[in-house]
Amino acid sequence: MDTYFIKDLMVPISEYATVPEGATLFEAYLALENAQTAYDHNKYTHRAVLVLNKANRVIGKVGQLDVLRALEPKDAKFEQFESIRKFQFSSQFIMNLHDQCLMQDKPLVDICRKGGLIKVEELMQTPTPGEFIEEDASLNIAIHQLVRGSHMALLVTSGKDIVGILRLTDVFAAIFHTMKTCGIEMNVDQDSDKDT
Repeated sequence: MDTYFIKDLMVPISEYATVPEGATLFEAYLALENAQTAYDHNKYTHRAVLVLNKANRVIGKVGQLDVLRALEPKDAKFEQFESIRKFQFSSQFIMNLHDQCLMQDKPLVDICRKGGLIKVEELMQTPTPGEFIEEDASLNIAIHQLVRGSHMALLVTSGKDIVGILRLTDVFAAIFHTMKTCGIEMNVDQDSDKDT
């Protein structure tokens, strides 16, 4: 059975999508697109962009959900919809009001034009202490941290430096590779033969 360490599975920072502090959401998208083009196509694609300060240190991450949150309209009408919750209206009723309002709103292309100018600092998530893992840590520790914190990725450190990112998709692939190599597949086949 294979023994994995974080450094075996991580994507090095040099191969990941990064933007400097002050970049726009559109520039972050371009960085992600460039990283996807240069990255090994046999591996899973990146789903986030790391934000670097002037000293090239990671200060945040912009993920897919962060982008969608930034593009979602947030005007006075939407705040009013949320304020009526106190009158015991159902979540479904409030959601229907949101939907009706969205149908009358600006086209997606207009929202994207405006959203593309948002600075990454406005929507990035700042890493929490539970999102860091040492490069020499075991896969078991990574699994625990990913599950406990409901993270999609962990920042990999070597001492005080962030050297890579460990993505949930790569951990998932390693787990299934281990299942295949340790013979679980054969045991399943043998059990099904006994049933017939």
